[in-house]
Amino acid sequence: MLIIIAGIIIIAISYFVIRVNDNLYRYYSTLNTVGILVIVAGIAISVVKQVEAGQAGVQTLFGKVNDRVLESGLNYINPLAEVTMFDIKTQNYTMSGVHDEGDKGGDDAIRVLSADGLEVIIDLTVLYRVLPNEAPRILKEIGSDYKNTIVRPITRTKIRDNAVYYDAVALYSTKRDEFQGRIFKGIEKDFKDRGLVLEQLLVRNITLPQSVKVAIESKINAEQDAQKMQFVLQKETQEAQRKRVEAQGIADYQKIINTGLSEQQLQYEMIKANKEIALSPNAKIIIMGNGKGMPLILNDK
Repeated sequence: MLIIIAGIIIIAISYFVIRVNDNLYRYYSTLNTVGILVIVAGIAISVVKQVEAGQAGVQTLFGKVNDRVLESGLNYINPLAEVTMFDIKTQNYTMSGVHDEGDKGGDDAIRVLSADGLEVIIDLTVLYRVLPNEAPRILKEIGSDYKNTIVRPITRTKIRDNAVYYDAVALYSTKRDEFQGRIFKGIEKDFKDRGLVLEQLLVRNITLPQSVKVAIESKINAEQDAQKMQFVLQKETQEAQRKRVEAQGIADYQKIINTGLSEQQLQYEMIKANKEIALSPNAKIIIMGNGKGMPLILNDK
């Protein structure tokens, strides 16, 4: 459009200034031709619009939105129309408590109240995209800044509305996936009604109040101590059982010995032992007893 205006200005200069000036009249035709060529070039450029991959264009002429969506590649358009580009690739919007990590500078985490009245801080990333055929409606009803108009407020509102159904500790541990699925369904419906597709919702971090953290740590330490004590008691019980079995075995052995050995068997065992000593190559002196006691063996080495 600017090129066309520049061509018109050149023609106007050639007509109103050079034509009436006899000294410059010889440049009139040349300058007039240049102006016409500039206008033609401007029109040629204005009627062709290149749309990059992953984008969709929407034409606006004097405030009226054209429902025809410009797809990626070269498109012929009205040279007087303005084209607004929409990114139709997957986009992400992050709200984080870490400085400069989210789309907003500073602390942009979502602070919610849980069912037990505690403040929980949630870091969240929303993955979404624009439906190409819905781009004209988005431009008419929402505008091109749909991130701050739709994505951000709807997400924060749904997070707060659903967090009140869960205790703080449940949000942090057992109910985290359930909470994420619940807010996904709510946000997905609202996005769809406005021409957006919610692809994924990532609850990146849930921060509990310091008092709750201390209570959780104390509970975990107490459970670990209880498990340790249970292990020690189990070990001591097993050791006591082992000692009882060992004592019972010794008692049974002594009972067998006392009831099973006779004096004749002991004499027989003594004779066998004396025989082995006598057959030994070592020199020895055997002093026999009175038949009731064990012999005294003296080695001469």
